[in-house]
Parts: sequence; C-alpha cells; structure tokens
Amino acid sequence: MPRRLLIAPSILSADFAQLGTQIHEVEAAGADWIHVDVMDGHFAPNLSMGPVVVEACRRVTRLPLDVHLMVEQPARFLEPFARAGADHLTVHIEADPRVDQIVRSIRELGLRAGVSLNPSTPPEALAEVLPLVDVVLVMSVNPGYSGQQFMEAVLPKIRTLRKWIDEGKGTAVIEVDGGIDSTTAPLAAGAGAEVFVAAKAVFGHPQGIRAGVHALREALALAHA
Repeated sequence: MPRRLLIAPSILSADFAQLGTQIHEVEAAGADWIHVDVMDGHFAPNLSMGPVVVEACRRVTRLPLDVHLMVEQPARFLEPFARAGADHLTVHIEADPRVDQIVRSIRELGLRAGVSLNPSTPPEALAEVLPLVDVVLVMSVNPGYSGQQFMEAVLPKIRTLRKWIDEGKGTAVIEVDGGIDSTTAPLAAGAGAEVFVAAKAVFGHPQGIRAGVHALREALALAHA
C-alpha cells in the first residue's frame, strides 16, 4: 500500500506579526502538521521560540503540533511544551546519551516521541532506539537557520531507515527537514521519507502560502504516482 505523504510547514519562516492568520492559511491549504523549531542558541546557533508560541499555535489550529527541540538537555523542556499543547516532541540523539529515557518520558506525557539525526550522524546511532519512537526526523541541513540548501548526501540514510522500518525494526514515520521544496521533496520521498518539513517553500512562496502548499503536494503526488 502506498505510504501517505504529509506536509508539515515550519513556522520558522512565518510572519510572526500574522502568525495566527498564516497558520489558518496553511491549514486551509491542506497542510497536515504544523512544525515548530525550537533552538536554544547552544545546540543550534540560533534562538527561536518557546512554549508560549506553541500555546499560541494551539489556540488557532487543531492540526498536530510537531515540536522539534534543537536544544541541550532536552529533558528540561518536555513538560513545558507538553502543557503548551504539543502533540509530538522530537529530540536530537546528539543532544543527550539518555535519549531512550527521554523518549519514554515523552510517551508518559501522552505525546508522540521523535528522535532527530543531524546530517553527519549515521543511521546506526538510532538503531537501538528505533523500535521505541514514533517519528524519525532526518535533518537535511545543519540545524540553525531556515533557507539552507538540501543535502542530497542524506538520501542513503533515509533509504537505510526505510529498509529497517520495512523489515519490522520499528514503526516510525520518517520525516525530513531542511531545504525542502517542490524539487527536493520528491527526492526525499523516493528514498522513503513520509513527512516533509517546509519553511520558505511555503511561507516564502512568491504566489503565497496556498500556492506553496499546493506546489509541494503536486510534486509529491507526481513522484508518488
């Protein structure tokens, strides 16, 4: 059976003066998740948003809030983001050697648990925790800033993860984040990705948000036909 392909616009590129309106636009355009990039200025070199932004998003949408914690000591942030209304919490395997415990803590909070891999981290780093997680987030750029170029070097990693999951070594969906647009999303889909995080390709599309979502959807549909 063909896998369902999901679009998760990242509000990192949204206009925060119109955040509620823009979230309504991506929802109306057919987006599946809302992706929230959280950076602490340490694990990733930028500062972004905290639980208050997630709480604001929760008030304006029923879509799943997919919160990506690019932070040191992620265990400190699980409860605040859960209280704010997150549906998924994804932590980096590079950020804490006790990632299996963190995944269990996320599950105990009633949320879907994800683990992310930086471009230079091999898929083998995830092998032991793969059966425990709901989402595997493959970074196709180095964390920190929106608008970077997609790294095709991560495609073999996605293929490896897809093979392991198809062999029954886990049930996680494979998400990809970084440089995703109507050209690169089909490449990631062909390798086995199922969820596509897009920031500027949606919120910075020259014809507007609806056109950005539709361009991604059409490109994925053609690739998946």
